Amino acid sequence: MEIIKTSIDGLVIIEPEVFEDERGHFIEYYKESFFNDHFPGLHFIQDNESKSSYGVLRGLHFQKPPFEQTKLFRVVQGETLDVAVDLRKNSETYGKWESFVISSENKRQILIPKGFAHGFVVKSKEAIVSYKVDAPYKKDYQSGIRFDDKTLDIFWEIEPKKIKLSSKDNNLPYL
Repeated sequence: MEIIKTSIDGLVIIEPEVFEDERGHFIEYYKESFFNDHFPGLHFIQDNESKSSYGVLRGLHFQKPPFEQTKLFRVVQGETLDVAVDLRKNSETYGKWESFVISSENKRQILIPKGFAHGFVVKSKEAIVSYKVDAPYKKDYQSGIRFDDKTLDIFWEIEPKKIKLSSKDNNLPYL
């Protein structure tokens, strides 16, 4: 696996090694020893999966302390545009965001540390995403930011009128 740094400290892309032959391919997406070596103290406790159709935007979500979550996110089928926003108050990049195309084709993963909001929009007909978290979900600690927050000015790469939101995400506050 290769770690690709981004312009925001702690936010990284993980590119797995793909072994291909005439039968198909084999990939190790998670190897405990690799993560222990490169991200000491990180311990995932749960795997989640969601399926969404084109234009569905989930996010920008995060959990408040003490239930902040680190996420290891990948796309099993389809393609998404993933956005991570730095919400760490003492960070030099507070309020900055990065976006990445994550797909079943490129097989990349994004490691989103605690202190970030995360969201994605489906760019393919449908997408199945899978992600690991290192802390339990707690409803009373869930929070988020509006996807169209003017101070963030995120370009989601699809027409705004084609974006589909849940009622919860449609009512999130601005940063």
